[in-house]
Amino acid sequence: MRVLVVTDAWRPQVNGVVRTIEHLVEHAPAYGAQIDLLTPQRFRTVPMPTYPEIRLSLARTSVVSRMIAEARPDNVHISTEGPLGIAARRACLKAGIGFTTSYHTRFPEYLRRRAPVPERWTYAWLRRFHNAGDGMMVATRSLSDELSARGFQRLMFWGRGVDADRFRPRPGVDVLKLPRPIFLYVGRVATEKNIEGFLALDLPGSKVVVGDGPARRDLEAAFPDAHFTGSLEGEALAEAYSSCDVFVFPSRTDTFGIVILEALASGLPVAAFPVTGPVDILAGSGVGALDEDLRAAALAALDLPKDKARAFALHHGWADAARVFVENVASAMELRARRRSA
Repeated sequence: MRVLVVTDAWRPQVNGVVRTIEHLVEHAPAYGAQIDLLTPQRFRTVPMPTYPEIRLSLARTSVVSRMIAEARPDNVHISTEGPLGIAARRACLKAGIGFTTSYHTRFPEYLRRRAPVPERWTYAWLRRFHNAGDGMMVATRSLSDELSARGFQRLMFWGRGVDADRFRPRPGVDVLKLPRPIFLYVGRVATEKNIEGFLALDLPGSKVVVGDGPARRDLEAAFPDAHFTGSLEGEALAEAYSSCDVFVFPSRTDTFGIVILEALASGLPVAAFPVTGPVDILAGSGVGALDEDLRAAALAALDLPKDKARAFALHHGWADAARVFVENVASAMELRARRRSA
């Protein structure tokens, strides 16, 4: 099976979409699928308004159509709803090429934080975008239920994983050298992540923010006692995780939260709100504290066993996530064949 993954999110961006696709490329061949990529690296780009770290591709549908034809995929998977994803969708519909999609980001909620656009308008557009495909992959069961109630069709579960070899407890490693306990956030530093909700908490010890984004300067000014490291990757990121005591996930709008698994694999219990993503990963696990009072959750997480957090994360591998993706694509292709022969 040959799958062409079209994504507007790609290097040098550092986010969950990019990490997911990178691990898919690595592990899918073991399950009989070759993953080819169509990314912004093949196009001229311009900075996204209000978020210049994200580059938008100047992609014409005719050019994307030619690139898809040259790739000769068995299935096109549209990972994002940006300019490349829109052009790929148009190209597939025009040429009668089957495609699947992913729902990685809550654009209605994110857009509402930046502009006076009603969520129902954005959801209506997203429904048209995704329902035209042969399957829409989502990361959690609760998100699937929510989107189904909103009229999204042919939903498929596709979970996420963690590199437990890289993200692991490292006894004796303390790259931060801050007063303990150390409460950690990792991710994009943007308004929709509700980082201010974490930094405003009255907690003992230290608060650390790993990541970068358009809200960083304002947050640094508003919370001078917090420690901002900027973006970290690889071993530097893994060492930062292992140097902390609790991972705090303040977002209410993420669709999953790969960083939650990275923290758990590093031996950090997690504090979060009881919302989509944290609920799906942590509810009943004994390795996370979920509470509408995020301070109470953070303090409760201090008492949770670190070895149990690590053991829990070991059940979430990227290889299994890749297998599920391949199975979903095969199911979508089978459904498409039945519909065409009917």
